[in-house]
Amino acid sequence: MLIRTPKDWALPESAVTPERDYDLRPRRDFLKTLGYGVAGLAGSALTSHSLLATTAGFPTRVNPDFRDPALKPTSYELITSYNNFYEFGTDKSEPKPNANKGWTTEPWTVEISGLINNPMKIDANDLVSKLGGAEQRVYRFRCVEAWSMVIPWDGFPLSKLIALADPKSEAKFVTFTTFNDPKNVPGQRRPVLDWPYFEGLRLDEANHDLSFIATGIYGKPIPNQNGAPLRLVVPWKYGFKYGKSIVKIDFVAKQPRNTWQAMAAQEYGFYANVNPTVDHPRWSQASERVIGGGGVLGSRQKTLMFNGYENQVAGLYTGMNLAKFY
Repeated sequence: MLIRTPKDWALPESAVTPERDYDLRPRRDFLKTLGYGVAGLAGSALTSHSLLATTAGFPTRVNPDFRDPALKPTSYELITSYNNFYEFGTDKSEPKPNANKGWTTEPWTVEISGLINNPMKIDANDLVSKLGGAEQRVYRFRCVEAWSMVIPWDGFPLSKLIALADPKSEAKFVTFTTFNDPKNVPGQRRPVLDWPYFEGLRLDEANHDLSFIATGIYGKPIPNQNGAPLRLVVPWKYGFKYGKSIVKIDFVAKQPRNTWQAMAAQEYGFYANVNPTVDHPRWSQASERVIGGGGVLGSRQKTLMFNGYENQVAGLYTGMNLAKFY
C-alpha cells in the first residue's frame, strides 16, 4: 500500500471555497476614494492567444518536484476570468473581455539590461527557446486582498534568465517593467496607477528555485488577461508582486520602489511576503477565501506563513523584522 506524506505546504481539498461566495473588492474601493472610475475598453474582438502552435515551449513538461497531489488546481475558467489587471479594469471580471479587444501580445520583445555582462533585446518566444523551453509547476497563489487559488503555471525558472544575463557583482536587485500602450489600452490613459506597472526583487529572491517566469497556464499559452506573454511568479509573495506582460528586466544596485508602494506605502511594501500575522491596515491577513471549490458556504481557510513555502524561503529573511519590512 502506498502511503503519501503530504508536503508541509500542501492544502486539503476540503479547504476550497466556491468563487461565487466571494465578493471582497477592497482595492477597488480604495481607488474609488481617490476618485478613479472604471470604464470598458473599445476595439475589435480577438481570439484568446490563437498562436498556440507557434508559441515556444508548448506542449510543456510537468516538473514533478513542483506538483503535489494534495493541491487541487483551480479551474482554468476561474483563473482566466477572475483576476486583477488594472490596465484593463479594476473589477475582477473586466480583464478577460477588455484585454482581448484590439490588444495583441504577438510579437513581443523583452529588454534585459542594467548591471549585466550580456544585455539583449529578444523576442519572447526566442527567449523561451534559448532557455530550454517551458515546464509546468503547480503553485499556490495568494492575493493581498485575502483570496487565493492554486495555479498550474507553465514557464521557466527565473534563475535561468539571470544566468543568461550574467549579472555584475554590483547588481543586488532585479526590476520588472510591464508594458505601456495607452494607444490600445485606454485604461492606461487614466491615472488609476502610475504607468507602466513596476516591480522588483532582491537578486537572491529572484534566484530562488521557486521564482518563475510564466508563459502559460494549464499547458496553454498564458492569456492576455493573465499577463501574456511573460509574467513574474513568486509564490511566497502576494500577487501584486507578479508583474504582468513584462517588457524590461533590469539589474540594479539599489532597492527600487514598486508601483503599489509608491501608490500607498502605508499599505503595500517592497517585500510583500505572505504573512498571516501582519494585517493589511484595512483587513486581516490571517485567513483567505479559496476560489473555485466546494467548501462550506462562507468558510475561510487559515493563511500559511510565506503562503506555505516557509521551509523553502524563510532563510532569505533571517534576522529581518517582517512587520517592518512587509
